[in-house]
Amino acid sequence: MTPYDERTWGADMDLFLQRLFDALTNGSTYALIAVAMVLIFKATTLINFAQGEQAMLGAFIVLQLWKWGIPMWGAVVIGMVFSGILAACLERTFIRKFDPADHLPLVIITLGLFLVINAVAAIIWRFDPLSFPQLFPSGRAVTIGNARLSWYSIFAFGSCLLVLFVLQTLLTKTKIGLAFRAVSSNLESSRLCGIKIGQTLQFGWALAAAAGTLGASIYAANPVLQIEPTIMLRALIFSITAAALGGLDSLWGALIGGLTIGFVQSVVVQYIPFIPNEMTLAAAVVVLLIVLTFRPSGFLGTKTVERV
Repeated sequence: MTPYDERTWGADMDLFLQRLFDALTNGSTYALIAVAMVLIFKATTLINFAQGEQAMLGAFIVLQLWKWGIPMWGAVVIGMVFSGILAACLERTFIRKFDPADHLPLVIITLGLFLVINAVAAIIWRFDPLSFPQLFPSGRAVTIGNARLSWYSIFAFGSCLLVLFVLQTLLTKTKIGLAFRAVSSNLESSRLCGIKIGQTLQFGWALAAAAGTLGASIYAANPVLQIEPTIMLRALIFSITAAALGGLDSLWGALIGGLTIGFVQSVVVQYIPFIPNEMTLAAAVVVLLIVLTFRPSGFLGTKTVERV
């Protein structure tokens, strides 16, 4: 039987199924992190480059709480709350002072936060890889031939769907959610209608940070990974690509984009002999460029309407 790490053009169906399962696993985690980036972009049309480091810090907080004896899912909830409060404070201290329409200083600030948060995590937890506790049952849930779908993959995908349904309900059925959608649609009109722009954007930052912490915790809980301060760098790049692919203002587009990137990484690259595994990111970017050439707004993104 062909080993799972050997390239093949599909003679081994077990290998193909295993790579599909891997694509589901990777795509779900990328989508969870991409959702956090979409929330910020919806409100500010800004990419928060510190999003991955905020999520990484939240995952470290979860790990620390677990070490202090708090049950794992309780630690995740507390970590999400901590991340939300921290993001709200960062927005109030560093972001709100600037004009939301002027992106250059905001991009510089988020890049600065990226470096500071990464340095703080490195000082506290060092760069030694640490084992992250499992969030889901271990072992395989489904076996088809020699292809194994793990419980981790199923619950990671289910968690992504649950987060999307919760966010969709929050943004469409609550007052603060409607205010957030109004601000993301038209900043000036929302201000004229009496919506408190600052507090609404602060809510968006807190919500994105909490979602990011959940995504980072699930990502770090992958049995093949260990957590350390640079764990989110590669995942963040794939997640940004997934968000752009699905549409930077579409929550469900983040899921489609994440699954697409997971498929490219785990299936497409593995079946094209002249693309080495080290070029996985480049292959994902090429797919992004092809899609955006024909659909500049992504799969589910809102098309820009300009008055002429």
